[in-house]
Amino acid sequence: METLKIYRKRLIPEECILLKDDILLYRDEHVIITKWVTLHPKKDLDHGLSCYFLEHGVKVSKFYDREGKLLSWYCDIVSYTYDKESDTYVFTDLLADVIISPDGFVKVVDLDELADAREQEMISKDMILTSLRQLNALLTIIYKGDFCRLQKYIEDQEEKSGQAP
Repeated sequence: METLKIYRKRLIPEECILLKDDILLYRDEHVIITKWVTLHPKKDLDHGLSCYFLEHGVKVSKFYDREGKLLSWYCDIVSYTYDKESDTYVFTDLLADVIISPDGFVKVVDLDELADAREQEMISKDMILTSLRQLNALLTIIYKGDFCRLQKYIEDQEEKSGQAP
């Protein structure tokens, strides 16, 4: 990823991992787009692309299986810190996620983890409020039929770089 370093920080399970094998496709002051192969092998999920929307606290990922078939769009609600000197981002998963299947079905998941994290004092009240507000903003985009605006960032990079499945 050139000099850029991206860490994925999870609260459940607790981990902070350098995404050293992710390939940077595009970056500006508003978005970062990467392509990747799954860190932990899964039955279906093999690889994908992710777009970090820095101003909105959302990471939108396009998930593919081994054959390059679209599995889903997966949206993580995130917060981040940035260290300019080392050009390092640490994205913290704020637990609430939205999955959009190829047929357009929308499912909100992991709100129970958000509640559990608060009960166990793993997440602050402010982080919960941020997560819920960012989730609401994302769902508003989706329900208005504007999710294609977010998808376009990834699809344009796939087309431009020949990275489609």
